[in-house]
Formats: sequence, structure tokens, C-alpha cells
Amino acid sequence: MRHWKRTVASLTLASSLLLTGCINGETPEQEIFETLEKVVDLEESFEAQQAPLLDLEQKEKQIYDEIITLGMKEFDQIVKLAQEGSSLVEKREEAMMAEKESIEAAREQFEEVKTSIESLDDEDLKKEAQSLYQLMEKRYEAYMTLSGHYMEAIQLDKELYALFQKEDLTLEELQLQINKINELLVKIKESNQAFNEFTEQYNEAKFSFYKNAGLNVEYKN
Repeated sequence: MRHWKRTVASLTLASSLLLTGCINGETPEQEIFETLEKVVDLEESFEAQQAPLLDLEQKEKQIYDEIITLGMKEFDQIVKLAQEGSSLVEKREEAMMAEKESIEAAREQFEEVKTSIESLDDEDLKKEAQSLYQLMEKRYEAYMTLSGHYMEAIQLDKELYALFQKEDLTLEELQLQINKINELLVKIKESNQAFNEFTEQYNEAKFSFYKNAGLNVEYKN
């Protein structure tokens, strides 16, 4: 049987903040703040894909469960459901691609923080900012691994629904495909956990940097 667990339940960056009592870009510390909060804004569309992905997966699970309960005497109904399932997989692929584009845009923006970090005069603060940078890079790498596994699973899902439309499908063929999907779901869970852990660490490190840099911040409305 196929494992149905939430495959992408990723944490997002902490809420966007405003810098108060200073002019934007006046110091390297302020430049770093502005860049990091632009990254939060750019990842908003990443966050927006989470609920649609979950909804699509739940709908697809219902279709999959229904297919499994049908016998081959109801092959026409199986084909119809498999086509619906395949359509949902296509939509999941589109949502995942949109999510990935959001992350890539945010990562490109994040790279701009390197120049500001090098301009910091306080060596301890510079080391803290460099550590923050490394955490975010690990987070992005974890996401790319997660995304890669998820897209592989999507291709296997497409193959699964194509198999359901074969009238001479054997139980052995079906089980082999489900096993492949389940193996990938384990990898997805592991990479998603790594991404979430790096996100938590980054959020904590970012607020610590703001505090140590003497920046006055407040949440946006």
C-alpha cells in the first residue's frame, strides 16, 4: 500500500519586519536588515503554495483510495479516476514549480547580503553575520534536495496513474511502482525535516543578529 503522508509541510521565514528610527541603507547593519527582509517578502509566494499543495494531495488520496477498492470489472471507472488523478499530479507539479521559482528568486536576493557583511566593522558581528549566511545557504541547499525528490515522486505518480489505465496491469507491476514511490517519500520526509530545522535555526539567528547589531525593529501590520 502507498504511504500517504504530507510530503511538503515546510516552515517559512519569520514575519517581515520594519526598521525604525533610521535611514535605510545608512550602515552595513541596516543594509543587511533590508536585504534579509526583502527575502522574506520574496518567499511569500512559497508560503502561498503550501495550502494548495496539501489540498491537491488530499484530493488525490481520495481518488487513489477509490481506485484501489475497485475491481478490474470496473476498468472504465478506474481509467476515469486515473485520468483525474493524473490531472491532480499535473497541478501539484505546477504548484511545486511556482514554489521553487519563489525560493530561487529569494536566494538570488539573499546573495546580495555578502557585500554588506564584509563591510561590517565589528569582527564579532561580522562572524555572526557570516554564520547566519551559512545557515541560509544550508537551508536553500536542503530545499533544492527536497524539491528534487518531490519532482521525482511526481514523475513516479504520473507513471502510477498510467499503469492504472493498463487493462493487463499485474499486481506485481503495481506493487513495484508503489514501492518506488514509498522509498522517495521517505527521502522527502527527511529532506523536509532538514529544511525545517535550518529554517528554525536561521530565524533564531536572524533575530539574534538584529539584537546584537542594535537594530530597532517592529512587525509589519
